[in-house]
Order: sequence, then C-alpha cells, then structure tokens
Amino acid sequence: MNVNALLLTSSGRRLAAARCKVKATCRRLSFGASTASSSSEFTHPLIAEALNRSTAEHLEADRTTIFHPYTSMIDPTPVLPVASATGAKLHLETGESLVDGMSSWWACVHGYNHPQLNAAVARQLEDMSHVMFGGLTHRPAVALGSALTRLTGMDKAFICDSGSISVEIALKMALQYHRANDRPGKSRFLTVRGGYHGDTFGAMSVCDPVTGMHSAFSSVLPQHIFCKMPGEDGALEDLREKMEENTGEVAALVLEPVVQGAGGMRFYDPAYLIGARELCSEHDVVLIFDEIATGFGRTGEMWAKDHARDEAGEAVKPDIMCVGKALTGGYMTSAATLATERIATGLSRPPKDGPPLPLMHGPTFTANPLACAVALESLNLLTRPAEDGNPDSGPWWKARVDAIGSQLSRELAPARDLPGVLDVRVMGAIGVIEMDEPLDVQKVTRRCVELGAWLRPFGKNLYTFPPYVVDEDELGVITKTMLALVGDATSGR
Repeated sequence: MNVNALLLTSSGRRLAAARCKVKATCRRLSFGASTASSSSEFTHPLIAEALNRSTAEHLEADRTTIFHPYTSMIDPTPVLPVASATGAKLHLETGESLVDGMSSWWACVHGYNHPQLNAAVARQLEDMSHVMFGGLTHRPAVALGSALTRLTGMDKAFICDSGSISVEIALKMALQYHRANDRPGKSRFLTVRGGYHGDTFGAMSVCDPVTGMHSAFSSVLPQHIFCKMPGEDGALEDLREKMEENTGEVAALVLEPVVQGAGGMRFYDPAYLIGARELCSEHDVVLIFDEIATGFGRTGEMWAKDHARDEAGEAVKPDIMCVGKALTGGYMTSAATLATERIATGLSRPPKDGPPLPLMHGPTFTANPLACAVALESLNLLTRPAEDGNPDSGPWWKARVDAIGSQLSRELAPARDLPGVLDVRVMGAIGVIEMDEPLDVQKVTRRCVELGAWLRPFGKNLYTFPPYVVDEDELGVITKTMLALVGDATSGR
C-alpha cells in the first residue's frame, strides 16, 4: 500500500473535520467582485473546486500537476496532505499529527502559528505588504539591516528573497570587488568537497559536483576549484596549495562554517576556519561564509563562525556572509547577504579600464516589508531573556538549543550499538544518525505517520533539525522514531 492509500484509511470523522477547514480557507480567499463593492464576494469556480476537493482528489491533483523538490513527474514520490500546523506539530487532513523534526527544511525555529509572529505579519499588512526597493525604503528593512549587521559584526546588508539568491549576490560581490580593484583575472571560486549552497546556477557551481545533486548541469556550469573536505587529513594544507597554485585566479573561498548541511551533515573542527581566514587574507581572496542553514543558533552559537575564535577570543570574521532559512522564523521567504565595509565600498570603485558599477543585483522582492517585519519579531523572540524578567539568564535561543542538544545526545546514543550505523553525532540542535546504506524515503515516510514524527532523510543520513519550541516529550517522539527507523532499516542483519 502506498503512503497516500495508507493515509486515506483514516476515519471519516477526521476527514470531514479537515475538509471543513479547507472550505473555511476557500471562504477566506473570496475576493471583492469589483473595487466599487467590497461587500460582494466572488470566488472563481476553479479555485472553489480546487479547495473543496476530497483528500483523495486533492492528492491526485497534486500528483498530476505539481512539481515537488527533487521529484519526478513520471513517478512522483507520495506526499502527505497538511491541513494546518501549530507549535511543533503538523496536522494532516487525515487526522494524524506529526511532531516536526525538520523545522520545514530548517526554517521554522519557532514552530508554527506563533502568536507573536502572526501579529507581526498582521500589523505590517495594515501598512503595506510590498513596495519596490528601487528608489524607496521603509522602516522594517532598515531596522532589519541594522539588527543583522550588529548581530553578525558585519557592516552592510543586502536583503534578498532566498538563500540561494543570497549566495548569488555574494559571488557577484566578490567578482565586482576584484574588477573594481583591477584584478579581473580573479574570476574563479575555490570551495571544498561536500559543500552545498543552493540550486541557482552560481550556487550550483560551488556545490560538490558529486554530492551536490547537480551533475545533470555539469556541462554548462563554470568549472571552479575544489579542495579536500574540512576534517580530512591534510585538508588545510590542500587548501593552501590550491590557493597558492591559483592565486591569480581565485576571487573567493566559499564555505559552510563548521557544519556541511545538505552535502552530508558533516561537522568539522572550527580551527579550519581560522586557517582559511589567514590564507584568504594572505592571498587577497574574499572569504564567504554560507550561514543559511547554520545561523540563528542552530549549532549552539548564534553563528557557526563563532565557534572559531583566535587567542584573544575574537570570532573569525568573513568578508561576506549569507543568512536565510530561520531569518523569518519560516514565515516568509527571505535571506540576506552581509558584507564588510571594505568589500561593500570596494566593489563600486572605478577600475582603471572601465566605469564604476553599483552592486548589480535587484530582485523584485528585495527587502519585502512583510518578510522584514516578521524577521524582526523572530529576532526579538530568539534574543529575549531565557527567563522572563531576568536579563542575566542568557538568550532564549541558547537555553533552548542547549536543552535540545543535551536530549538529542542522550537519546540518540543507543543507536551507536545498532548494526549498520556508522556514526551518531550531535551539534547544537542538530542530531544525525549516519547509516552504511541509503534509507528508503517512502518507507521512512510511511513509518513516520505510524510513529508520529516527520523526518526526511537524504542518502545515508537520518537527521533532525527540530524547532526550538519543541518540548521534551515531543523531542522524545522524534528520537524514538529515529531509533525505530534505524531498527527497521537494519532488521535481519
């Protein structure tokens, strides 16, 4: 039985309740039939029909119409129909509730339907939902830029619309910086094996060509320079050799600090970042940190770069830094590319043989006011005192990440003794069980529904990035599910 058929065996009562919610959504989506008569309601028949389908019809329409990430339209992977979400739980149309172990691809750190984030969006809607950022500005954007530069130690901010776009902007900044400083030959990027930076073309070109999921485009992607993964024997020396051999060509070094995410959930020694910083400074190479997955406390520090500190206790500082995912608490798509003063002003100087250029990037939804407003409220929630009224109790995010990390370490430890398990590792609010063989995603999905948790493995890695609002019992459901899935995968060995 496939997963959609499994889900459709839930009780009619639960299904009816879920469909009532969908019908209510349809009513909410009614629009005024004309600008002159706001009281008259009109819903296009196609929209009404789509929102009032049965769950079976809804899933069939999804299967035959909608692309899902990394999914074939010839044989699409079955999906679960989510009706709503609250706290750390996803509620399916078929009545089941699953504890979310993924934070919706690492973004929803405050969970779902958070009253303060909801209110921030509602307040901003009263003013404006969007306005172009060319020639105009607004307070949410300026406040967010100010907050991000202060919190990261960077100087300038470009607020864009997604993580991979923030990487594209970072690459452009590096290239324009060298052009403006009469080094146009510095036009290639240096990066490490095992990295992942997004699915747009520039970002794909600095992802691992083997594990980065983009081999289909290898013939058209620029050929950049790859060195050993951090943590491999001789990795820093290999970086040094590659940089010295290509010093006239390398514009920037692109890294995910401390945790390589979608490329394999690898953790590495922060000392590598200090060595990388020294080499980049020596060879006039721009250092770019991709903190899209690791930022906002996920690794146990506010920024993963903060794990790497010099003898004076100062955190290593990149030239350009990308943040996203948890920036808005998962409410809106948004990201930011942050730069030092040297890079930001240096990229627009006039070169000897050409005119000066502004930063050549400007998406339609640059600094969207709704996204900026909810991002500001998310930062308020993250940085508030862990104990109400006690400013000395430390930030809320730190207390939550430390508690989650302790529980993950304790409850995932038994997996080390199971057959087929290569490694169990925890950093901050990240827990990973690495297997010796890839897991079957469809089998995992079916069992997740039975066990009450939502997990989405890739390759050999079964992992969790839970929302920070997850409570001890909910996190226990996630860890028990992970252990059960490992047992299922290795039964009979």
